[in-house]
Amino acid sequence: MQFPAPDLVSSRRLLLITDQLPAPADFLLHRFLHLHLKQSKTAKCIILGVSESLERWKSVASKANTNVTHGESFHFIDLFDQLPPSQHLGEEQTNKISLKCIYDLLSVKLSDSRTNGQIPLVILDDITSLEWLGVSLLDLSRFARALRTLCVKMDAALVVRHHIVTPPEPDVLLQHLLQLCTYHIEVRPLASGRSGAVSGEVCVHLGPGMKDTNEHLISRTSALQYRLTESGAVFFDKGTSTGVL
Repeated sequence: MQFPAPDLVSSRRLLLITDQLPAPADFLLHRFLHLHLKQSKTAKCIILGVSESLERWKSVASKANTNVTHGESFHFIDLFDQLPPSQHLGEEQTNKISLKCIYDLLSVKLSDSRTNGQIPLVILDDITSLEWLGVSLLDLSRFARALRTLCVKMDAALVVRHHIVTPPEPDVLLQHLLQLCTYHIEVRPLASGRSGAVSGEVCVHLGPGMKDTNEHLISRTSALQYRLTESGAVFFDKGTSTGVL
């Protein structure tokens, strides 16, 4: 079974991916990259890296026979490389300047990506860690909204990953992201506990950004299950373990 659907990542959409510690969604971020670059030789993807290094992206891509070089089709922005010297700045001021630098750099990259007519894909691999590192909720909320507005303006697709630490209660940042998203892709551990044949399950919910459609939705009761392998993930219907990708 194929997941995600080819048209799930589309222009001006924000896909919010949530995961939990027993079922991290790293594999899904890499799969979005792989499928996007596979569409066309001129496809563009920009990674805003927080928790995963450039080497990690290259290593996983190579296992999927995807060549990611820091060039025309693939851009990696290490958010920590964009932090300005902080010895003369207060913490709050540092956070604001850092996020603005990242926004400005992404804006330039997206402007450069509009020339070939392909939809650029932007992936923020871990917004939660920015909060854990001291960026305020207000600044993160404004940053997420600014990224959403920029990607709409530039006809780009945006994928943001958020870690859920205290399920089932959504934290303040998650509540804000849920209001911005087009789709909410929920990566969950099995309720029955770990299984050697099943790594977890995926659900897709509609966000306020997409109106009056049942397109691509996967409820919790009919969740799509997956098993992680060395080369990626195998998806299959709930209750089976013999599906193929």
